[in-house]
Amino acid sequence: MLNLTPQHVKIVEVGPRDGLQNEATLVPVEIKLRLIELLADAGLSTIEATSFVSPKWVPQMADAQVLMKQLKQRNNIHYPVLTPNMNGFETALNAGAKEVAIFAAASESFSQRNINCSIEESLERFVPMIDAAKANNIRVRGYVSCVMGCPYEGDISPEKVAIVAYQLLQMGCYEISLGDTIGTGNPKAARALIHEVSKQVPVVQLAVHFHDTYGQAIANILAVLEMGISVIDSAVAGLGGCPYAKGASGNVATEDVVYMLKGMGIDTGIDLDNLLIATEMISTFLNRKPNSKVAQVLLANKHDTK
Repeated sequence: MLNLTPQHVKIVEVGPRDGLQNEATLVPVEIKLRLIELLADAGLSTIEATSFVSPKWVPQMADAQVLMKQLKQRNNIHYPVLTPNMNGFETALNAGAKEVAIFAAASESFSQRNINCSIEESLERFVPMIDAAKANNIRVRGYVSCVMGCPYEGDISPEKVAIVAYQLLQMGCYEISLGDTIGTGNPKAARALIHEVSKQVPVVQLAVHFHDTYGQAIANILAVLEMGISVIDSAVAGLGGCPYAKGASGNVATEDVVYMLKGMGIDTGIDLDNLLIATEMISTFLNRKPNSKVAQVLLANKHDTK
């Protein structure tokens, strides 16, 4: 197999949104803003800031409007926000968002149980939102959930994922992030996924969002890097849980990804030492160790040498 590993990789930091959204302890907006600032200081160029969803369903994101209005946006950094519907989009637009993200699933069962509609119906709901985004010069990123496994259906075929990803691309999404929602994927399955989806969506417009539920995320990322994937979603300190696998970790840790890429000579533009400042801050607030092996080791060494 031809090795297409890129020389530069863009990390999309999802900690402030996807990482914190399931936290039981409400995180004050000033802590969220501080986390975003520290991530920006570390060199992250894309930081998913928040989600404009119903506070009834996701209480942690109830401060989305306040956060966006207080966020000091930097010219060279993107701050996408999740907008599941038109109401969320309009609220985000009024709060100053310049980029939004939408999501669909590759599993019919997951779509029905998560948002109470079929995959096709969920995509149809996004049409007016994307039209409004275009009219307001707002970039739209697309997510596909359950790309290698579903908690209700089991394995998901790459062909199903490719169909949904292609539809999102045709609707106007500039990039499609493929999410292994329950983290059941493995390197062979990850390669098969990219092989199939890249027939419909150019590799340069694909990203991966691999959860580390079974400890496979780093291996899966390496597998798809070799196929030309150059955009990786990750969360500082490995923030995030997997609600469909009790007790399991969620997002792959940004520190672990950056450490691997740095060792491979692949540029990310991220300073690991500065990233650890963000790691330590949010981990201290949450009163637990980071879910990053790299962060645990480096922070322990840092304190031992003081």
